[in-house]
Amino acid sequence: MSTENAAQEPQESRQPPESLEPRVGPAPDAAPQVRPYHHPAAGWGAAKSVTRVLVEERELVDGPRAIMRMNHENGGFDCPGCAWPDDTKGLRLDICENGIKHVTWEMTRKRVDRAFFAAHSVTELAGWSDYDLENQGRLTEPMAYDPESDHYVPISWKEAFEVVGAALRGLDDPNRASFYTSGRLGNEATFLYQLMARELGTNNLPDCSNMCHEASGRALQAALGTGKGTVDLKDWESADALFILGVNAASNAPRMLTALAEAERRGAQIVHVNPLVEAAATRTIVPHEFLDMALFTSTRTSTLNLQPRIGGDMALLRGMAKAVLEQSASDPKALDATFVERHTAGFEEYRALCAATPWEELERQSGLSRADILRAARVYTEADRSIVSWCLGLTQHEHGVDTVREIVNLLLLRGNIGREGAGPSPVRGHSNVQGNRTCGIDHRPTEAFLDRLADACGIDPPREHGLDTVRTIQAMRDGEVKVFVAMGGNFALAAPDTPATYAALRSCDLTVQVSTKLNRSHVVHGRAALILPCLGRTEKDHQRKGVQRTSVEDSMSMVHLSLGMKRPASPHLLSEPAIVAGMARAALPDSETPWDWYIEDYDRIRDTMAVALDGFEDFNRRVRLPLGFRIKQPARELVFLTPSGRAEFSTAALPDVVPEPGTLALGTMRSHDQWNTTIYSDDDRYRGVKNVRTLVFMNRADMRERGIADMGAVDITSTAKDGSQRYLKGYTAVPYDIPRGCAAGYMPEMNVLCALGDYSTQSDQPIMKHVKVTIVPAAGG
Repeated sequence: MSTENAAQEPQESRQPPESLEPRVGPAPDAAPQVRPYHHPAAGWGAAKSVTRVLVEERELVDGPRAIMRMNHENGGFDCPGCAWPDDTKGLRLDICENGIKHVTWEMTRKRVDRAFFAAHSVTELAGWSDYDLENQGRLTEPMAYDPESDHYVPISWKEAFEVVGAALRGLDDPNRASFYTSGRLGNEATFLYQLMARELGTNNLPDCSNMCHEASGRALQAALGTGKGTVDLKDWESADALFILGVNAASNAPRMLTALAEAERRGAQIVHVNPLVEAAATRTIVPHEFLDMALFTSTRTSTLNLQPRIGGDMALLRGMAKAVLEQSASDPKALDATFVERHTAGFEEYRALCAATPWEELERQSGLSRADILRAARVYTEADRSIVSWCLGLTQHEHGVDTVREIVNLLLLRGNIGREGAGPSPVRGHSNVQGNRTCGIDHRPTEAFLDRLADACGIDPPREHGLDTVRTIQAMRDGEVKVFVAMGGNFALAAPDTPATYAALRSCDLTVQVSTKLNRSHVVHGRAALILPCLGRTEKDHQRKGVQRTSVEDSMSMVHLSLGMKRPASPHLLSEPAIVAGMARAALPDSETPWDWYIEDYDRIRDTMAVALDGFEDFNRRVRLPLGFRIKQPARELVFLTPSGRAEFSTAALPDVVPEPGTLALGTMRSHDQWNTTIYSDDDRYRGVKNVRTLVFMNRADMRERGIADMGAVDITSTAKDGSQRYLKGYTAVPYDIPRGCAAGYMPEMNVLCALGDYSTQSDQPIMKHVKVTIVPAAGG
């Protein structure tokens, strides 16, 4: 769309459909409340919340059983929530509030069966809230959309697979299909899924990493020759300083609170960097520390909190590096010159860049004072071993790759790579999102990976790059992709530019959703549509050779097995590997890949993976070790697979992130009572919010400047790179401790504000943490 046409388009065409706004939870009639939250993270608040969830879902027996089986290597299942590593010290309750919510949500006794679909048309369901859709319970059998009746109707697995197979076989080009996955897919299903796509002849394998940590992978690959962090949980236990950037740990990785509390007790310095001071950056009571719970004894989780402007992290990091280099002139120990000389390339250019960057510009871009930056630098130089950890607050920006590379620059100056207690540590969001990428879900596969896959599996995989998430949406919208298959997730809500994503899905000839529960992606579908229900992580996976285990990889490269404990929610559910195999058999009738043989015993899949995947040698034996095994990490051993054979300094220019007059930089985020696109309620305990999600957090001075009252109604307008505009109306403005020029609100409601074309030219990620907006009092309010 041209800017000129966008200016003429009426506002209503860019507002989200009624089914998106407002997004009501379980108490739609309750009055919105916002009060400051002053309590520790986790503790009794988490215990109360967990108890309420167990009672509401009537899981007072199986719920506690699941809690005792979650995240344990001997007969346990891996939490389907975040990707934080399992405890290394034999902790019996290595769990968190959000993990228990996620598991209980999956274990619900509610069912969505053929009678439910017969009673409710898709048009009716499209008007339901997302909470109400998922709250109906577990899907029980395959369903196909019937356009004549506007209902989903039952279909056998054999018929469903043939529908998929016929659609894929009928394409004139395999690149007219795209195969998406969320982070929930286990390694074995992941490997079979990418194998099917590549045997078909396409690398169209978009995934949720395209929207989350793509910048991290590209930056680390360029700087260190690896797309992953180099540290493990034991490093967290021995670091002298922890820098946590752009992470709301209490909600996104709650088990990190244990590591932070332990670090504080041993005297480590903990620096949190975030525009909002989140609950995890204050204090905590870790629930499994029973004496602290009994005595209401909290532990600090930070020694310094810094609030840069949105997008200002890179300037802060460069300022810290500048301080290190300036200090080294009088204190040679501030710089590890030996490490820099032996193991890095580009240092002199980086030193000159830091020297040439004035402090005034660093202050302006970071939104922090020079004193604040020097305070953080002092923590860094006084620590012998430092870890820098980050999440989407750094990656979902135009300059996300440069910012992550600036982290590496800072670590290299003091040799904080390749030794105990030091290194880069990205915090992945979903339990196996890193494993998905490791096991082949990558639209830009390397030649080395494709060569090994060809040798191991006897196929000739395509070599050209495929479509990522954004380009898949564009291709569906333009009629170039006709078949869209999603393994897990809720693509319709997770993606940017909600109306554009909806239109893209509806343009497909066939959409296939492999899911556990009803969600928005089932009612926003192609001309033909299938819902294929799968087993959950908590459920037993019975195959011909017995109950099967699947493997997952956490955010620190540990691979371990997961074994379900419950009887499946329905006898008609299939495992994710079995669903992939069924689709592959139908789509590739002449395939020599032994799909049925693989499904009989997942050890057979792992044996093939051991040949095809670097680092998975002797897979079946090693994954059965206590806590599994860690994938080899060359950079951890100071082996850098870069063109120079060394760790590479980056010399990117600082971006200008200061908002233009009258505009604000808006970042989208999750509430506490939410996991990705799954919304448990309209509350956000750690930010003091009850009964409302359609809100925007603002600096009070920015509100006064715009004539906006506390809790006043506002209209929000975003302006895309191409000049087109998008709107949200009637939101509630909440005064909050956030830097001037910044605002924040919840995804997925605010995804509508991020234009499909507003993605980073560095990582191709949608820039959901840096949307240019104007906010004014609501018209007629």
